[in-house]
Amino acid sequence: MNPRLAKAIINGLLIGLAALSLAPLLWMLAVSFMQPGEASHFPPPLWPDAPTLHNYRELFAKAGMGRYLLNSALIAGLTTLIALLLNTMAGYAFAKLRFAGRERVFRLLLAALVIPAQVTMMPLFLMLKQMGLINTYGGAIVPGMAGVFGIFLVRQYARSIPDELLEAARIDGAGEGHIFFQIVLPLLKPILVTLAIFVFLASWNDFMWPLIVLSDNSMYTLPVALASLSREHVQDIEMMMAGSVVTVLPVLLLFLVLQRYYLQGLLVGSVKG
Repeated sequence: MNPRLAKAIINGLLIGLAALSLAPLLWMLAVSFMQPGEASHFPPPLWPDAPTLHNYRELFAKAGMGRYLLNSALIAGLTTLIALLLNTMAGYAFAKLRFAGRERVFRLLLAALVIPAQVTMMPLFLMLKQMGLINTYGGAIVPGMAGVFGIFLVRQYARSIPDELLEAARIDGAGEGHIFFQIVLPLLKPILVTLAIFVFLASWNDFMWPLIVLSDNSMYTLPVALASLSREHVQDIEMMMAGSVVTVLPVLLLFLVLQRYYLQGLLVGSVKG
């Protein structure tokens, strides 16, 4: 086959797959600007006849979406900051610090990856209940504070840091805290951005745990609030699509802004790990 023809076919297939992937998101965006009831017509329109911001105004003025947006931002932001600190410290310790049982403990942590998160929800809920963290932001943050995958990710990347660099700092009299914050953290920047994106997306999009641990409507995150609104406004397709846009848009923009660092962290980590 002609190489140019083969290239054109492959590019055409890739463009077609991209269009299929983007079509639901584009239609969701279009419906969010439609007049109330317009999306219920048959066949469904692909573009609003008279674009309007009515659905977004209703969403924030009457449905309280602004509060839910702040809740999601608070929980996802704090979860990401805490997870970065704990996962980075643990990953560095497993990579560069020598202590008894290091490899055994790490293998035990890796074995925990095969346990579904749903299995641990009930014991975790009971533990948080004893601690008085049910229906609190702290209770929603706890499960994402540290994760085996994050520790593994940081460990694999931290192993590429030369031991000679750390030993030289110790000989010069630097303490472990100084070495970690002044030397190690700057070297881990690519993988930290990658980990931050992973944690933030997981926390922002999480539906099941906030639904379980938060009972006060004013503390709902966006996914939980959107599900609750869909039961109350089952016929308001346009408003629900506006809510979906508000839920998806922040994380989509975050990923687009940081994708260069995200890919860099993955690629460099795969080469050095």
